[in-house]
Amino acid sequence: MNVVTGAFGYIGRYITRQLLDSGQEVKTITTHPDKPNPFGEAVQAFPYDFDRPERLVESLRGVEVLYNTYWIRFEHGLATFSGAVQNTRTLFECAQHAGVRRIVHISVTNPDPDCDLPYYRGKALQERSLQELDLSYSIVRPTLVFGVEDILVNNIAWLMRTFPLFPIFGSGEYRLQPVFVGDLAQIAVEEGGAAGDKVIDAVGPETFTYEGMVQLMGSYLKPNLSYPHMPAWLGVGLGKIIGLAVGDVILTHDEAQGLMEERLTSSQPPNGSTKFSEWIASHKDEIGLSYTSEMKRHFNWMPRPDDK
Repeated sequence: MNVVTGAFGYIGRYITRQLLDSGQEVKTITTHPDKPNPFGEAVQAFPYDFDRPERLVESLRGVEVLYNTYWIRFEHGLATFSGAVQNTRTLFECAQHAGVRRIVHISVTNPDPDCDLPYYRGKALQERSLQELDLSYSIVRPTLVFGVEDILVNNIAWLMRTFPLFPIFGSGEYRLQPVFVGDLAQIAVEEGGAAGDKVIDAVGPETFTYEGMVQLMGSYLKPNLSYPHMPAWLGVGLGKIIGLAVGDVILTHDEAQGLMEERLTSSQPPNGSTKFSEWIASHKDEIGLSYTSEMKRHFNWMPRPDDK
């Protein structure tokens, strides 16, 4: 038996499908156990119960491997980075009490406990809370994750389809190495069956500059698009204005700064096989057709009567 946190979400859904396709059993712990279940009776859902750890222990009892994708992209209301770090520690401690054999934790490339970006600092503290326990673990650090359901790549495509220009922050020469979500899921599941404590990156086979990647996307989505350069603060400010119109957070300061600091790169050889250049060519008619809201997906979701 495996537990995948957030199996109805993005990365968690791919890990769950990978496990089910290999004949393994899965249940999920999720913020929204009442959401429509894409796996039907194959995956049973339980709430996180961070405030009732004894119930969380029971949800984890009898589990061999816990695949953890729990995190927040930005702070909103009661959801804070410090709270997410504490919740993660509670989850890992409950897993230890429940006798879970191994934890595969999805992190991010280049986390840093001394970083002034709360997202990356919090990711480092998540990792530390796992490493301090007496549990077998693998920490998987993906670069920029892409896929049809991805919010960031989809909304870049939506912005390109919607507006006559797409801003480039700073020089645009900072690098990134996008990794396909299916490749990340395969790497994570392989780590679930491994032994020994490990920290590895999940890295795609291609390296782009940020400007090169968005221009590649634009060549398929809107060939006449222009790409003006502007300071990151101005780009984030424009994103906030558009965000007000769509009721969402389009881009955070940590995301823009992390890109420019090349945090979504790795010195490790690539272990993902899907090329972004080939993927975008084959999915150009699918992405960016509508805006994907982080707020609706994670914060403002409410079950309809027919969802239950």
